[in-house]
Amino acid sequence: MPFYYYGFDWTYLVLVLPCVIFALIASARVNSTFNRYSKQMSTRRITGAEAARQVLLKNGVSGVQITRVSGNLTDHFDPRSNTIRLSDSVYDSTSTAAIGVACHEAGHAVQYANSYFPIKIRAAIIPITNIGSMLAMPLILIGLLFTSEAVTSSGFIYAGIACFGLSAVFQLITLPVEFNASRRAMNAITDSGILTTEEQKGARKTLTAAAMTYVAALAVSLAQLLRLVLLFGGKGRRND
Repeated sequence: MPFYYYGFDWTYLVLVLPCVIFALIASARVNSTFNRYSKQMSTRRITGAEAARQVLLKNGVSGVQITRVSGNLTDHFDPRSNTIRLSDSVYDSTSTAAIGVACHEAGHAVQYANSYFPIKIRAAIIPITNIGSMLAMPLILIGLLFTSEAVTSSGFIYAGIACFGLSAVFQLITLPVEFNASRRAMNAITDSGILTTEEQKGARKTLTAAAMTYVAALAVSLAQLLRLVLLFGGKGRRND
């Protein structure tokens, strides 16, 4: 089946582009949702940093630093230094959006402290995934050059596709990690009374919007992987 028509790659249009558009919409949704609920201040006036600290205390986690990091929505937990880094718009903000984000990052710290299995797997495969993503296309291109050597050509092509597949595996493992961190965040917010029932909606909608960006990232990775299989997998079989 020809995938190129007058030099145009239809696999990208049909498979990848819709997922890319979905990812762009998800990213825009995060920003708009965060901006909306960053104007809804919590009744108790607890800051993002204070809320994160309460999540840690509730779960019996100690030794985690909470610091400020520049940027917008650059919040993350660094397991190497055991530090939660909260962005300028989250660290000392008392908004429901900021509290939701801060508690989510605290949820990641709790995951590491409790040896949550999916996050251990994700951490373990990060180096392999990084190497695989760099080698994927070079291996496929090398395989295409060895058209006269069927076995060699197929081996490089399939190895390249497999390397790219590691990124899809990483995105797949990331989903339960992120959803679990958000669930831990909302449970802590509810149990500790950090936000009122009405205010919890702002935090939950912010976290839900953020979660969709990870769903979109997985969709893009799977679409790209399928595209590589359609474009180059057949070449490997024909060379066998």
